[in-house]
Amino acid sequence: MPPAITPSRTERLSRPQQVAEAIKQWVMENGWQPGDRLPSEVELIDRFGMAKGTIREAVRILEAQGLVKSRTGPGGGVFVHQVSEERATALLGNYFYFQQLSIDDLYQIREALEPELAASLAGKLDEDQLAALESVMECYAEPAQNAEEEREQHIASLRFHALLAEMSDNRLLRFLIRFTANMLADVTVSRRLYALPNRKLWASGIDYQSRLVAALRRGDSGAARQILRDHMRGAHRLMRLQEAELTQRFLPEIDIL
Repeated sequence: MPPAITPSRTERLSRPQQVAEAIKQWVMENGWQPGDRLPSEVELIDRFGMAKGTIREAVRILEAQGLVKSRTGPGGGVFVHQVSEERATALLGNYFYFQQLSIDDLYQIREALEPELAASLAGKLDEDQLAALESVMECYAEPAQNAEEEREQHIASLRFHALLAEMSDNRLLRFLIRFTANMLADVTVSRRLYALPNRKLWASGIDYQSRLVAALRRGDSGAARQILRDHMRGAHRLMRLQEAELTQRFLPEIDIL
């Protein structure tokens, strides 16, 4: 018999969705890993007591979620597939596309997570990792001369934080910080927050990051935490001011009371 699905949830799911959820539960219960082949279509029909069309639609749902992958030809079939971070980021980003995330939303997450990330990495990074962080900083070693450079520098400065997160052993923390950095990059570009030169944001950002790398190198977790906390709070304030100034500057005439 297929694994049980709670009645409250079953009521909200179509039959193919119910089967897809049951297959996922079955995969977990059996400890199947990426690359393991699922039973044949005939076996799935027999196990779940559903029509061929329902089973095929359930498999298509799992493929759309990136959890299985079909291969044709000799040795083909349906295989358990591991969702990549890029795919997960894209899918989650699509969910938030119409949520109108604010600068406050994003920095609330950054202020909570990134200082602890920095503290956890102090004294644990090797010289190659520290050099990689410093290499990113070279992309904005000098202030931008035009809007296009300003845009590229905003994105590069967020890449610094995404790279720092990548160095963590905590996979969930790594994903959340990298995802938030990607969302902030999207917000920065889509709302043209780079359109006005902001020398203060550039100067404070590179100063904090330089001091952070120094604290990480000497293994000072307390200083690393405080530096990144101050960095996030300062960047939050400056980004809010940047957004407010742009909103006022580009306010359409039709909206003026």
